[in-house]
Amino acid sequence: MLRQWHRKKGKAVVTTKETNSILVTGGAGFIGSHLVDRLLKEGKKVTVIDNFNPFYSPETKRENIAAHLSHPSYELVEGDLRNTDDVRRAFSRGPFDVVVHLAAMAGVLPSLQNPSLYMEVNVLGTQHVLDEITAQSKPPYLVFCSSSSVYGERSTEKFSETDQTDRPLSPYAASKIAGEAACFAAYRTKGLQVVCVRPFTVFGPRQRPDLAIHKFCHRIENGEPIELYGDGSTKRDYTFVLDIVAGIESAIEMQPPGFEVVNLGRSNPVTLIEMIESIEKALGKSAKIVKKPMQNGDVPYTYADIDKARRLLHYTPATSFEAGINEFVNWFRKHELTLTSK
Repeated sequence: MLRQWHRKKGKAVVTTKETNSILVTGGAGFIGSHLVDRLLKEGKKVTVIDNFNPFYSPETKRENIAAHLSHPSYELVEGDLRNTDDVRRAFSRGPFDVVVHLAAMAGVLPSLQNPSLYMEVNVLGTQHVLDEITAQSKPPYLVFCSSSSVYGERSTEKFSETDQTDRPLSPYAASKIAGEAACFAAYRTKGLQVVCVRPFTVFGPRQRPDLAIHKFCHRIENGEPIELYGDGSTKRDYTFVLDIVAGIESAIEMQPPGFEVVNLGRSNPVTLIEMIESIEKALGKSAKIVKKPMQNGDVPYTYADIDKARRLLHYTPATSFEAGINEFVNWFRKHELTLTSK
């Protein structure tokens, strides 16, 4: 159900209507494919646009959506958001009630090597999506996937949506700040209804192979050394992918009175050392650790204030870090076995 807000005697009143048709950009990726799983299960009509970028194996993304392709309510558009014709082609499958914009060049450290690409995809691509949304006769509501990276290095304990986000530590973070700003401009100039969600360190089955948990699992499983940057005291607010999907789904169902920014995290940071120990326990193997200095662009910790998400989205992360690691390891071992048997 899509919640709509209107004014009655000076008070905000919530009404609802069916949300049946949803466009998901980047719907073959890690978070996107899990979201599509959920939406199709709930009977939604889902159109996905994805360009199967070779940032990591495109075959992995095709595995993510293998079960979707035969679903009668699913349609895949292979296209690039930098190409306006591809964007129009995706929107021609509408009309849509909601657009969930997940597609992006991801990763803090890779963005240091190719900042122009990150700006081109994450900023220009986002603007192309906004242009097409606002060109519709009945513009769909937008859920924009931002990132906790926008907060940069904080001096306060929890990261709140009211904190300043004008000191990015990487081109990736800067591109997400710019994406939020473009969404706000569309709200102010075109009246577009937008919720920007800021996920915190998402992990779980289908996680990208370049991310720490996946990379560490692979190397520990195979008896290879892992690199520990810093003294192991850095903290991340690791959040299980299905909790993030639940938050996005709630954002889909909520029509905000204008523009909102909402954190999606677990609000329970885990140190790097604790993360490695949890992986060792789940795998039943010990890590060989090589210590390295802190990397440029890294932040010492992330910690989501999720009070607003609880209030607006009734968001309650349900998966502990340890349970999430066990889920990931189970998937990882089955996935690795499938790869080696091919």
